[in-house]
Amino acid sequence: MDLFLSMISQVDLAFVLLIFAGAFAGLFVGAIPGLSVTMATALLVSITFTWTVKNALAVILGVFVSGVYAGAVSAILINIPGAPSSVVTTLDGHPMARKGEAALALWAATFHSFVGSVFGFLVLMFVARPVTDFALSFTAMDYFLLALFGLTTIGTLTAKNYLKGGICAILGLLLSMVGIDPFSGTARYSFGLTDLQGGIPLIAALIGLFGFAEVLDQVARGTMSAIAEQAGRMRCSFREMIPYLPLSLRSSVIGTFIGALPGAGGPVASIIAYDQARKSVKNPTRPFGEGAVEGVIASEAANNACIGGALIPMLTLAVPGDAVTAVMLAAFYVHGLQPGPLLFVRTPELFSVVLAAGFIACFAMLVLGMTVVPRLSGIVLIPKRILMPLVTVLCVVGTYAVNSSMFDVGLMFCFGLAGFLMRSRGYPAAPLVLGLVLGEMMDSNLRRAVNMALAGDSILAELFGRPTTLVLSFLVVFSALAAVPAVKERIGAAASRVLSVFGSGR
Repeated sequence: MDLFLSMISQVDLAFVLLIFAGAFAGLFVGAIPGLSVTMATALLVSITFTWTVKNALAVILGVFVSGVYAGAVSAILINIPGAPSSVVTTLDGHPMARKGEAALALWAATFHSFVGSVFGFLVLMFVARPVTDFALSFTAMDYFLLALFGLTTIGTLTAKNYLKGGICAILGLLLSMVGIDPFSGTARYSFGLTDLQGGIPLIAALIGLFGFAEVLDQVARGTMSAIAEQAGRMRCSFREMIPYLPLSLRSSVIGTFIGALPGAGGPVASIIAYDQARKSVKNPTRPFGEGAVEGVIASEAANNACIGGALIPMLTLAVPGDAVTAVMLAAFYVHGLQPGPLLFVRTPELFSVVLAAGFIACFAMLVLGMTVVPRLSGIVLIPKRILMPLVTVLCVVGTYAVNSSMFDVGLMFCFGLAGFLMRSRGYPAAPLVLGLVLGEMMDSNLRRAVNMALAGDSILAELFGRPTTLVLSFLVVFSALAAVPAVKERIGAAASRVLSVFGSGR
């Protein structure tokens, strides 16, 4: 009750207006490919360093919450994820838009992003410290297995051919090795090019594989009509969304937990939540990958729940959960604050400011999603002869804006051509991108785990001797085997026999 009253005491008109201003800015930053929430937050730190910490946090959290959600807007409308965590949203969101259900997809993303965000902040409010303690118990091997588990699921979700999905995931892992080796400091697979020593630019790969590849695909098809004959009417019916709340809450639990693991973040959460939805939803509106609204809901609820989860270790232990909270940590230091265990002792009102700003930002995101975003759904009605050149310009500008590098733009075109060729032969792009996202995490943690294990008495005991590690290892093996068609058929047959035995018993 004291915490709730403290939160109420922080709210005034200026505070609310600043949150809405941040949310409005975050909506456009997140929806434009190439402009990341991390970039916007970093700029805000430099702009707000003379402000009071309360006003600075109001704007930053408004941008954070709305920006994460806004990545779904471009993912649904033009098949370009606004952020890596929105890659999974494209799998069902854009097919819905092509079927004339852009408005429904946007409303589902809006409402369940709101649910996920609120859930994450509620967990932050009530169980911050216990969740943080458990998250910090993860070892380097646990992080490797968690990323590997995500990769085994996505390799099977985006292609009917398991082998093709796996090949793309492995290719993504290989591409993630390009750049400076974090352990030896030497360049790997950069072919003497200085521009590649920092690794493959993720935004260039993302925009190329999804955005420019879409342009090439449409030109090759020769159909220059609109993406859809209708966008659908955005009715914003809460009643329609209520039946999906159990799925949304399950995905939010996954997102909050993954968000509390430093370095994991939205991409891992959305992958695992999507896989969970695919396995648990018995009668989806359509098959997953062909326009199932459940796929959009699972992805968006999970990656928005990551916000509250990522704030947990940042506030309680000064360990950022993702890139945005790392920038927020810098903002705390700029304002002379010290996040960590003593934060609740020395400046307890600051926790109330974060919670109040977070909850209001969730409602700001919902309001903007109901009022501003519906106006954007008309993009699918624009003829492709007009839309595709605009998308191409957006791809170039978005890629160049990240590092001001024409080399990145050239890479984007190369990835676009590769993505087009992959599509024409049935190879999905999403596993490649997620392999690229997760590869660095897998590489560094596996090598760190092995180096630590070599110093112990038994390598196997050091690597797999913990309960968490054993559970994650089982999940990885089970997920990988269950994706193989022959094994999947046997599991299904065994499950049917078990159910028939119980049925006959009754």
